[in-house]
Amino acid sequence: MPNFISRVLRFALRLMLWLFAAFFALSLLCAGLIVLMFSLLKALITGQKPKPMVFGGFQQFSAQTRWSGASAGEAAKTRQADVVDVEVREIRDDKRLP
Repeated sequence: MPNFISRVLRFALRLMLWLFAAFFALSLLCAGLIVLMFSLLKALITGQKPKPMVFGGFQQFSAQTRWSGASAGEAAKTRQADVVDVEVREIRDDKRLP
């Protein structure tokens, strides 16, 4: 009998967790649709094309500066030192492999 009760309780808990997960996913979907609806409504009212939402402010900041802790002058020096201008030439090896 205790085995049957534990199975029923385990099934009820699993069902409840699945329902909570489905409710959470549906609420996120609804929130996204509401945001999309308001952005399209704003675009219709203002007469401008809808602008994409950009969450990459941190990426823009990291692309503009270096994280090495160097000043701007030192960063420019390292950028110039990374570039090596060489003339390309073909090297022929006349030795054949056995």
